[in-house]
Amino acid sequence: MCRHLAYLGEPVSPAELLVEPDYGLYHQSWSPRLQRYGTVNVDGFGLGWYVDGDPQPARYRRAVPIWADENFTDLARVIRTRALLAAVRSATAGTTAEQTAAAPYTGDGWLFSHNGALTGWPAAAGELAALLAPAELLGLEARCDSALVWALLLRRLRAGQEVTGALAATVTEVARCTDARLNLLVTDGRVIAATTWGDTLFHRLELGRSVLVASEPGDDGPGWTPVPDHSVLLATPDAVTVRPLDLVTAA
Repeated sequence: MCRHLAYLGEPVSPAELLVEPDYGLYHQSWSPRLQRYGTVNVDGFGLGWYVDGDPQPARYRRAVPIWADENFTDLARVIRTRALLAAVRSATAGTTAEQTAAAPYTGDGWLFSHNGALTGWPAAAGELAALLAPAELLGLEARCDSALVWALLLRRLRAGQEVTGALAATVTEVARCTDARLNLLVTDGRVIAATTWGDTLFHRLELGRSVLVASEPGDDGPGWTPVPDHSVLLATPDAVTVRPLDLVTAA
């Protein structure tokens, strides 16, 4: 499994969201409080963020624990952004260990993270891989389950499917082919969309100012709202909507 987080709102530094909170993503790399599978998230990390006027996000990823990178805390302190996605990784058995396997993944202006696993990887992924064109398979960023799930989602987004429908359809497609945990998280710098399928997710909305979506709360303050399992979330600083995943798929 992994832990991940996405933010939209007034400009902040990543340090304010990831490092400074008592139980933020930085802390969750060695001591997550609500993680259901695995105990630590030390197989890499990544941060993606948007700059005003540029729809393409920047990324910083490493194949080491987030606390082992001396440069990260300086970087997180000086960046200012209105939108970001970050993750710490607990690698699925049999997947690659390079930094290319660390979220966030990117494509067409989106950032993506997968909190979960495809059970029995890589043998169980054969049917899913057959859904992709050869060029899509060759274009996978890494030899891991998350990269495959991202490719399946991205092809739906590129076909013009609305993001919550694309997420719901991808989760349904993957779950039909193999046992999986599929908490997916994406942003394009304007909206955040996510699914719950086997692990925790929370959101915190400061109406008109910011919205934060995270695997688990980074502090014990008020405002954190749990998202039910098997749900799809769509969030902006103005509203958060949560719907049962099967209803989104049916629509």
